[in-house]
Amino acid sequence: MTDSTKTATLTIDGQSFELPMYSGTTGPDVIDIRKLYAQAGVFTYDPGYTSTASCESTITFIDGEKGELLHRGYPIDQLAEKSHYLEVCYLLLYGELPTAAEVEDFENRVTRHTMVHEQMHNFFRGFRRDAHPMATLVGVVGAMSAFYADSADVNDEWQREVASIRMIAKLPTIAAMAYKYSIGQPFVYPRNDLDYASNFLHMCFAVPAEDYNVDPILSRAMDRIFTLHADHEQNASTSTVRLASSSAANPFACIAAGIACLWGPAHGGANQACLEMLKEIGTKDRIPEYIARAKDKNDPFRLMGFGHRVYKNTDPRAKVLKQSADEVLELLGVENNPILEVAKELEQVALNDPYFVEKKLFPNVDFYSGIILEAMGFPTSMFTPIFAVSRTVGWISQWKEQFEDPQQKIGRPRQLYLGETERNYVDVEKRG
Repeated sequence: MTDSTKTATLTIDGQSFELPMYSGTTGPDVIDIRKLYAQAGVFTYDPGYTSTASCESTITFIDGEKGELLHRGYPIDQLAEKSHYLEVCYLLLYGELPTAAEVEDFENRVTRHTMVHEQMHNFFRGFRRDAHPMATLVGVVGAMSAFYADSADVNDEWQREVASIRMIAKLPTIAAMAYKYSIGQPFVYPRNDLDYASNFLHMCFAVPAEDYNVDPILSRAMDRIFTLHADHEQNASTSTVRLASSSAANPFACIAAGIACLWGPAHGGANQACLEMLKEIGTKDRIPEYIARAKDKNDPFRLMGFGHRVYKNTDPRAKVLKQSADEVLELLGVENNPILEVAKELEQVALNDPYFVEKKLFPNVDFYSGIILEAMGFPTSMFTPIFAVSRTVGWISQWKEQFEDPQQKIGRPRQLYLGETERNYVDVEKRG
């Protein structure tokens, strides 16, 4: 944050207060209101914190008007095209792209931490067979502090580093185990000879009865999904992780809190909601009906997977993932899969309909990731756990930054109280 060279003047009942303003390296300036209550006796009111900067950060920047997403200054489309997930993890965690030696060392450290404590297998058996994989994921990740207490001390820099590597390495294993448990298949152990994305697919789809070879097109698509969801600035789940971190909670508890927040259908469940919408449409001949409903202001129906709350232009992640979606569908085909047939037809209709073009309601990353995961054979219940695996490195990077910030304070949002004022207790026999 640069030194304040500008101020904002707030006038309340004829009295003026000077508030310092600060500029970041890019993006809007901010007004510093930290001393506003002490000086003026008022709070600001901002439900959802949509106009409030809650922290300083050097990790991710989004310009919704331009349709721009930068990780440490690097455009997401360049990273998705030229890099791979673990290299992006290194970038988010440490601030710079790694050298060849650094990325090799980092990949080795992650690869050799992918196994989970054997006693954790018993922990899974405490869940019902029909438990949602996200319920299992929240519980097991929260329980990691009981299995890896040697890296739970947030005041120890080395333990924070070990915890970071462990979570990046083990979340795919835990998510795959949650999936296998939900379908009644045996757990598949991770393999050190496979890359990160291929290893995850192998743990999800391999069975002891036969060999399973990961197609490189599917592995590349999975890696892109991981990369494109790695971090997204101060969204709801990231803010949850930061708020938990502000209390000095252990890292596993902080990430479990982020996973719980991500579970909400308004956040991480968007691609699942998109696929459920495609199932509701059912067949291509019903698309005009639903397009008409989407245009009708009096109809509550909305096309899921189109447009974005932050991006007022195209979602930069969607442009990259569309290529992977096309490659996966060409490899696996859409024949005999009415959901994918509806998806492809709906994409073309929306891209060429003047109404959607004018309002910039383009297919977003959730639309294409849902198509890819459906084609791969994942049930919709696994879409959000995969999102959680992808976002783990972003949460950890934000958690580390939050904890290492010298201005860190425990989070304490204020409120506009509209309840009863003070009143005296009335004995029960005297209450009317």
